[in-house]
Amino acid sequence: AEMAATRLSGTENRLVSLPLSRIRVIMKSSPEVSSINQDALFLTAKATELFVQYLATYSYKHGRGKEKNALTYTDLSHTAEECETFQFLADILPKKILASKYLKMLEKEKRDGEVREDDDEGEEEEDEDEA
Repeated sequence: AEMAATRLSGTENRLVSLPLSRIRVIMKSSPEVSSINQDALFLTAKATELFVQYLATYSYKHGRGKEKNALTYTDLSHTAEECETFQFLADILPKKILASKYLKMLEKEKRDGEVREDDDEGEEEEDEDEA
């Protein structure tokens, strides 16, 4: 297996665009991971690369990318919101909103919060979940 890993490391730069050292750091950040096999590192990098490629291609084809001949953040966030496969990315790729709209939302939440405080204490738990 070591021989395969040695052979792999000579060609991995051509097979994977993502920096393996960074991926190793991300993988090691998980407390459950103690050591990382070279093949597992390579396969994780390649799978990540293919996933990003798939996300970008899907977003381009289903967004307004074709019209503009470009992939935009809006295309990506729309994909995360609308496509079931990518919905787990919705928190990472939120829809962009204007600051003024966001401030109005915060103000409304604050007003709703003041009304809730007068009600029974059971609803305060919901506020913590939302935060």
